Amino acid sequence: LLANTGLPSPLALVITLIFASLIGFVNGMITLRTRIPSFITTLGMMMILRGVLLAITKGVTISYEGDAIVPTILARRIAYGFRPSHFWFIALTLLFIFILNRTRYGNWVFAVGGGQEAARSMGVDINKVKLINFTISALLAGLAGCIVISRFLIANPAFGAGSELEVITAVVIGGTLLTGGYGTILGAFLGAFLVGMIRTGLLLSGAPGYWYQAFIGIVLIVAATIHLKMMGIRE
Repeated sequence: LLANTGLPSPLALVITLIFASLIGFVNGMITLRTRIPSFITTLGMMMILRGVLLAITKGVTISYEGDAIVPTILARRIAYGFRPSHFWFIALTLLFIFILNRTRYGNWVFAVGGGQEAARSMGVDINKVKLINFTISALLAGLAGCIVISRFLIANPAFGAGSELEVITAVVIGGTLLTGGYGTILGAFLGAFLVGMIRTGLLLSGAPGYWYQAFIGIVLIVAATIHLKMMGIRE
């Protein structure tokens, strides 16, 4: 919408990412102040914003009419099916692998996820770490949305509906504990890659779309069960 008003697409992208970060910050503040489970907070905010967007757009798909700078940087096909979005995906994966494994902040994240009381006794500002994580998560979600719009050059509030389950499945397959304290960025990367392969394989085989949803649900339950059993054996 911003780009369609004549605003340069790079500036529109920056404003969008700032707004997305603010949404994450608000989610974090609500969660910390009310102690509502983060899943409920983010799910509720998603439904609110989707409703607002549906009201603004009347549910109509909007075509992108801005300049080609951001679409080219984020999603234009380069060669052999490769897109810049693939580069961003890999680059961000490497960046957060470094942050989680080689920085003090990464240690704080694992400490907060593994045991808040222990982290607090170590001097970790738990609320600050959580707030930063909420903000980063929303920022990356905003970037993902911009990449989708840049690729298809259309926008619709229904984009991404149902992808929440896919994301949860990907990180669980990758070895992340939903209870916190254990997981890797590389595992989440491989989990997302595997979920994408499953979706592509089912589509190419001509299987109905609803089978994909059913399969994702089964994979989520099985992966979570196996992972919890393996963690129990290790302990």
